Amino acid sequence: MITSSAEVGTAAGVPFVVVPPENGPRPDVPVLVGWHLMDAPRSEAAFAAALPLAGLDAWRVYLGLPMMGARLPAGGMDELMGRGYEDAVMLMHGPVNAQAADEFDAALEALRARFGATGPLGLFGGSAGAGVALEVATRRDDVAALVALSPLVRLRPVVAILGELFGVDYRWSPESDAVAARMDYVARVAELGETPVRLVVGSEDDASAFLGPARDLAAGAAGPADVVVIEGMGHALAEEPGLEPAPQTAHAAEADAATVAWFRQHLGV
Repeated sequence: MITSSAEVGTAAGVPFVVVPPENGPRPDVPVLVGWHLMDAPRSEAAFAAALPLAGLDAWRVYLGLPMMGARLPAGGMDELMGRGYEDAVMLMHGPVNAQAADEFDAALEALRARFGATGPLGLFGGSAGAGVALEVATRRDDVAALVALSPLVRLRPVVAILGELFGVDYRWSPESDAVAARMDYVARVAELGETPVRLVVGSEDDASAFLGPARDLAAGAAGPADVVVIEGMGHALAEEPGLEPAPQTAHAAEADAATVAWFRQHLGV
């Protein structure tokens, strides 16, 4: 469950959960910002419960993805899934990634002002949220460390796996090809600079869509990078339905520990 000291609200229109530093609110400690999965946990509150980053003397900020949680379309999950069936790239993955990255700077500025948090920036995320963290890191030069869990590192193989799962034969177009090229962070790894990157992947997740691309990104990174494989873990980090805070699973606890260790190593928290 998320801590009673957490604050919930919106910053520049983006829903958030903020958990203050372990040793009390202070301006100069790191600010760790993360985005949830489209799978469970699929809201900022549920992600905060699954990955609490306990023990870190840092601001822990969980942001809601566009079209998810409080920002689901009018038809709810059914409408979102319908968009995925119609065009998973142009109507779901592409716009969610782009909007979340586009709205980040204003949200971070609002959060820093609201909480007086001026410390260094760390990013984390799960699956689609990990893709957002990577996209934001390509746009900024102040990301001190990044952790990508069950990460969407390359969109094209993810679309292929989803097509097999849901029986959809995705037809690529010049427009969707361009989105896939933008969301290929192995090809764009140089844009991460020397940001330390840890990728956390379950051994039971799809190798072609998640584990292989994660290893490729780590191999091409200019800065410190590694891949942590959690035995027995699939793609999700929480039990379904994953909308509300729930007890942390054993696999999520391992992912949480790997994330905490990376931030301690590179941010000294």
